[in-house]
Amino acid sequence: MNIRLVPEDFHLHLRARMQQRGVTEQEIERALNEGREATDAKSGTFGKVIILPYRAEWEGKFYEQKEVTTYYKIKDGRIVPLTVKARYGQDFEGEEET
Repeated sequence: MNIRLVPEDFHLHLRARMQQRGVTEQEIERALNEGREATDAKSGTFGKVIILPYRAEWEGKFYEQKEVTTYYKIKDGRIVPLTVKARYGQDFEGEEET
C-alpha cells in the first residue's frame, strides 16, 4: 500500500507539532508507508515508527538519526493523521535505519 497524504490531511494541531518537533510531511508519509507498528498507540489509535538518517544539528546539537512516530486513526477507509513525535539520537533500538 502506498499512502499519499494531501495538504488537507495536515490539520493545525498536526502542523504545529510538526514544526515544534522538526518533522516534514515526507517523513510522516515514509513512517506510514515504511515504518513498523508503534507499540505505544492508545486504544482505537494506530501508530507507525521509522528511524531515518539525520546527520544534522537540531537545537544546537548534532544527531546521526531521527526517530519519527506518527499516530493516526482510520475513518471511512482513510488514514487521519493525529499527531507526530520525534526523537533525535543514534542507535535506536528495535529497528534499522531506512
